Amino acid sequence: MNRDEIEGKWKQMTGSIQQKWGELTGDEIAEIDGNLDRLEGLVQERYGKSRAEAHQAVEEWLAEA
Repeated sequence: MNRDEIEGKWKQMTGSIQQKWGELTGDEIAEIDGNLDRLEGLVQERYGKSRAEAHQAVEEWLAEA
């Protein structure tokens, strides 16, 4: 699934996001509202990853979705 598809199906994808990154709250995921740059930022912050690592993690999740 690509970034545009994710943005259009964000509400359906929230469960998958919560399962992958359990430290993110439902409110945070709702606030992201399909903005994958914000998702990368939260993954970076919560999990202590570099920007490149967070980007890679989100890209891997997209490939699985």
